[in-house]
Amino acid sequence: MVSPRRSFGLAAHPLHHQGTDGSLAQWVRHSEQALRSLGLGIAAVGCTADALQHLGALQDLPGLARLPYGREGGIMRMVSRIAGGVDIGSELAGAIYLLDPLHPSSLYPEVQALKRQCVTHDKPLLLTLAGAIEWMAIELALHTGVPLRAQPPAGVLPPQQQSLALIAHDALKPAMVAFAAKHFDLLSSAPERVATGTTGGRLNEMAWSRGWPRERPWVRPLRSGPLGGDVQIAELVLDGRCQKLLFFEDVHVARPHENDILTLERAVCTMGRTTACFNTPAMADAWARAWS
Repeated sequence: MVSPRRSFGLAAHPLHHQGTDGSLAQWVRHSEQALRSLGLGIAAVGCTADALQHLGALQDLPGLARLPYGREGGIMRMVSRIAGGVDIGSELAGAIYLLDPLHPSSLYPEVQALKRQCVTHDKPLLLTLAGAIEWMAIELALHTGVPLRAQPPAGVLPPQQQSLALIAHDALKPAMVAFAAKHFDLLSSAPERVATGTTGGRLNEMAWSRGWPRERPWVRPLRSGPLGGDVQIAELVLDGRCQKLLFFEDVHVARPHENDILTLERAVCTMGRTTACFNTPAMADAWARAWS
């Protein structure tokens, strides 16, 4: 019996369609080998499918499918298929949405719903070029058993050259501490780690219990998210001083500082060629396993 093909949804704002140096074209160049090796399918939303055709990219990919244009419900259909879809075989394993933070549709409800459903169903959502390139390499590394450090993907910095932000909402703080303990050596190799509020305190206690020198914090603690920690990290991202966010989001509770979270997301997308955010414990664990 042939296993059903795993497919990713694909969308990109017009900014990323432009020319052979655009983010969409760059992602295809870096990721096509992984797509073919893994037998992954792509369900591309209208304008992005048009852009792929214009580039002459992936047109012979066996799993290439076309969704309607965004104005005809293409993103809405992608959200439904992240949640399982309504037809057998239509479910998506994750989504790549190369986001232009200044495009009006970046704040449309279906875009926010896409993020919420990806987090809810523990599926990857890649909003930046750096994240999308790295994720395809992660999928391939985990499939082949060859760690990324043996063949680092072009244009992606190894953890030893990425400053990290570690953020977790209340219900997921224990998961963040457990993740950091499991991958302590890899995370310790980063040139700098920052964390918001209580998460930072818990991570430092964990590190000190493992023998990290008490005279220096393992993570640099910033303010809590509601008191400005998220926007502090946004500034680090915009300054090029933070390249990877491991953000364990709880999308099932009211978040009074939602605009701060959106500001951080927009900063990541503004620096999307060098910066990525992984939003769930499963994504963070896959990233760490692939590199180590």
